[in-house]
Amino acid sequence: MAAVAAAACRGEHYGASDFVLPEKSSVVLLAASSYRADMAGLISQGLALLQPVVKGRRVLLKPNIVEYEAGTIINTHPAVIAGAVEAFRRAGAREVVVGEGPGHRRDTEYLLAASGLADYLRELRTPYVDLNLDDVRTCMLRSRFMGLDQLMLPVEVLKADLVVSMAKLKTHHWAGMTAAMKNLFGVVPGAVYGWPKNMLHNKGIDAAILDLNATVRQTFTIVDAVIAMEGDGPIMGTPRACGFLAMGADLVAVDATCARIMGFDPRKLRYLREASEFLGNVEPDRIAQRGEDPARFSTTFGVIDRLKRFQRRG
Repeated sequence: MAAVAAAACRGEHYGASDFVLPEKSSVVLLAASSYRADMAGLISQGLALLQPVVKGRRVLLKPNIVEYEAGTIINTHPAVIAGAVEAFRRAGAREVVVGEGPGHRRDTEYLLAASGLADYLRELRTPYVDLNLDDVRTCMLRSRFMGLDQLMLPVEVLKADLVVSMAKLKTHHWAGMTAAMKNLFGVVPGAVYGWPKNMLHNKGIDAAILDLNATVRQTFTIVDAVIAMEGDGPIMGTPRACGFLAMGADLVAVDATCARIMGFDPRKLRYLREASEFLGNVEPDRIAQRGEDPARFSTTFGVIDRLKRFQRRG
């Protein structure tokens, strides 16, 4: 009876026939001791191992750009973003665009200039789109965890053949962690839903993560964990050197791998536990780890008290 009840509950949130879990998901970890590493070469190596369809496609790189304060590590490092631009071009992408909808600062020009990303994009002649202000279209949600049928999303996201979540690995004071999946918050237009994406927070962060990842499906991820954030993330935490990039087409599997490296139990994170039912793989025996062994980077992140419940025991 419990299993039937659980299935009925899940049926309220998504149609099981709309989603097929992969038998096994590949996650690539690549060592990068600093941002001076050959990021384009490393990301090209990851693409060669994972072989996503890139040739002839329009690729949207969606970094995590929230705030800028000198000396902090809040955002995806511009060297990683620039390396991805070059790597996807080498792989034959028809066009590569960078786009983000920052959740706090509305002055995107300031963020790009202060973070140094503007210089990289200018040198690479790469366009940037402010997803907060882009034209929007109504999109039907493919799951209903927030209790909504539809959401307005930027045209730039909807016309991309491949949306690459270029996340920064950080603790998150409500969701536990923020990586590939949570980073899709930035595709929701602030001009429609407010800053800092008020509607998503009101409907529940875990629910919003699930609905966005169920709906934006042509995805891939590159997680910047060269220097991550521990403590009171995603803004007020402290730097934690981890020394790797994580890549994969299954954002659930990449997040689960990153969670384990951080010392979290993925099953204790609600959004990953729910996502494992229909979006991607969480269990180690269904994740093929490629590149470096996760044990090389395994550690225990410092966390604030409310996040201790997510940590592994024993």
